[in-house]
Amino acid sequence: MQAVDWYAANGKMPRFYLPATLSVGGNIALPEGVARHVTRVLRLAAGAPLVVFDGQGVEAGVRLTEASRKRVTVSVEAVWRGRFESPLQVHLGQAISKGDRMDYAVQKAVELGVAAITPLYTRRGDVRLKGEREAKKLAHWQAVAASACEQSGRATVPPVHPPLNLDEWLLQRAEPLRLMLHPATQNGLPTAREASAAALLIGPEGGLAAEDIDAASGALFTPLTLGPRVLRTETAPVVALTMLQHLWGDM
Repeated sequence: MQAVDWYAANGKMPRFYLPATLSVGGNIALPEGVARHVTRVLRLAAGAPLVVFDGQGVEAGVRLTEASRKRVTVSVEAVWRGRFESPLQVHLGQAISKGDRMDYAVQKAVELGVAAITPLYTRRGDVRLKGEREAKKLAHWQAVAASACEQSGRATVPPVHPPLNLDEWLLQRAEPLRLMLHPATQNGLPTAREASAAALLIGPEGGLAAEDIDAASGALFTPLTLGPRVLRTETAPVVALTMLQHLWGDM
């Protein structure tokens, strides 16, 4: 059975991230958070159909076999490959911002098909995470990415890499198209060229410092403007990714 057949047979149903091996005939105990949502929020009973995905590109149609307060299990009835990954692989380097701004940037970037995200420490950035606090934030952002996949229909959860200093991230870049948002430039997107992979650099509130711009230029990043208005750091990736997906992706 394929995705279309499973949805046709069962209609609209909840969809959850389940990092487990998905094979027809398998029986899987749902993790605590998903189990609680299934039983206490949705109040589903044994026999209810669900869709789950493993985060690596595989989806499955499953059915609840047990739905008690102590244990929630599903049986796998159908497995298929996820269908909604973009042909354009974009690695987003996003300067870390305060509060829920970073959550918003991660969430919307995943909804828009980003392939990977690296939170960045830049010279003007006023957020510095260390040790356990950085580890907790990273786990939180990865959970935000997984939740965005549940909502948007993606079966592959993009990795949110450990935060890096901008200079370190620039040294790792090999994408053929490399762009940094810089409102002082007049450059628009290079629409004449083809692209299958891109690196996109978004600075903090207040923009990239002159030293950051010089470093990115030295790493072959092209300055890019998104128009006459200055966008917030969490809004900029939404606009830029939408334009990239429109030109070279699947929008």
